[in-house]
Amino acid sequence: MVSPTPYGTCADLEALAEVCHRRGKPLIVDEAWGAHLPLPTWAMDAGADVCVVSVHKMGSGFEQGSVFHTQGDLVDPAHLSACADLLMTTSPNVIVYAGIDGWRRQMVEHGHRLLSDALALTADVRRRLGAIDGLRVLHDELVAEEASHDLDPMHVLMDLAELGISGYQAADWLREHCLIDVGLSDHRRVEATMSMADDEASADRLVDAMTRLVAAAPGLHRPKPVRLPSPQQFEPEPVILPRDAFFGPAEQVPAAKVVGRVSAEQLTPYPPGIPAVVPGERISAEIVDYLRSGLAAGMVVPDATDAKLDTFRVVA
Repeated sequence: MVSPTPYGTCADLEALAEVCHRRGKPLIVDEAWGAHLPLPTWAMDAGADVCVVSVHKMGSGFEQGSVFHTQGDLVDPAHLSACADLLMTTSPNVIVYAGIDGWRRQMVEHGHRLLSDALALTADVRRRLGAIDGLRVLHDELVAEEASHDLDPMHVLMDLAELGISGYQAADWLREHCLIDVGLSDHRRVEATMSMADDEASADRLVDAMTRLVAAAPGLHRPKPVRLPSPQQFEPEPVILPRDAFFGPAEQVPAAKVVGRVSAEQLTPYPPGIPAVVPGERISAEIVDYLRSGLAAGMVVPDATDAKLDTFRVVA
């Protein structure tokens, strides 16, 4: 389970853990964005068996600084450690480890104050951004039936539909004119990711930049439409094992002829970095339209064999 998602939405991990454990299965949580938890709920407190945390995201670690936590008897810790050893370098950077331990100590000694200040600052930023005409700061829409169980407020997600521009355009404009990188952009939203490293100065920069973006929006060209599939169409049919598709014979097929074929590559719009198709899944017309229209509108698909998506890598 991925929780929190890059959008800040959080699953009901306690309920999921109960369902899994009733059947003797472990719950494994990708908690990459959860180094600052419990805000709302830490996976280990919710009963997860394993969770993986990227300290370099919402914590204070260096890039690549990640940890995993484990508890209970459904996952053998010795086997888990052996799996990690298979994938990790034999020459780890000690500075990364020092950063992880420095973050741990910082949280023990000052975590409550740092995170309390960050939450108060974020609440004020949300209020100030929400007062700008044309911006809609999302909250209630993200915590609803069939949406999510809770929300991390540090992910300040803004809908730009009233401005008539896309999130891709907004991200490019903010980078070029305000030297600000947003945490996420899509066909209609941008997200500012706050953390305990932010202060009044960075908050003011963000509010000022979004105010300037709103003023500049009428002069930007109309965005190209992204043909977004329904949620049901975002669930490709698994046909063969991912490893068989990835390592087996493959060929490049033109986009016009790829529908119905089995993908031999991963296709991941980024951000947020969630695959639309993984090796072994059947490629649908809706997914092809989504990826190609998204690419034309400014989406980045960094792992495609053909960067222009004129062809797709499929199982031969």
